[in-house]
Amino acid sequence: MIYPTQQRQIYFIYILLCSDRSYYIGLTNSLGKRLSEHENGLYTMCYTYRKRPVHLVYFETCPFLKEATEREIQLKKWSRTKKKALIEHNFHKLQLLAQCQNLTHYMYKDSRR
Repeated sequence: MIYPTQQRQIYFIYILLCSDRSYYIGLTNSLGKRLSEHENGLYTMCYTYRKRPVHLVYFETCPFLKEATEREIQLKKWSRTKKKALIEHNFHKLQLLAQCQNLTHYMYKDSRR
C-alpha cells in the first residue's frame, strides 16, 4: 500500500565504465553522492577503487528497493554485449540478444526434422 503522506524514495541502478574498460553495476539512493565516492576512491575494497577513473554511462530509476535490487542482479548476469546494447539504447539489438539461440529452442523445431 502506498501512503500519500510518506515521502517516496527513488533508487538508481547505474553502470560505470572503468579505466580497464570493464563495467561496474551498482545500486544507490543518491547517484551523485555514490558517483563521487567511486571517483574519489572512498572505499578501498570497492571493485572500482583500482579501476579509476570511472565514467557513468547508464542509469535508470526504480521507486521500490525490491525491484531495484532484482534489476541490479539481472543486469549483473548479462553479457558484456547485452550491457553495451542497453547503454547505447539499442533496444532492437537487446531484444535479439535476449532471444534463445539454442537449436533445441521451440522456434527452431521445424529445422530439427
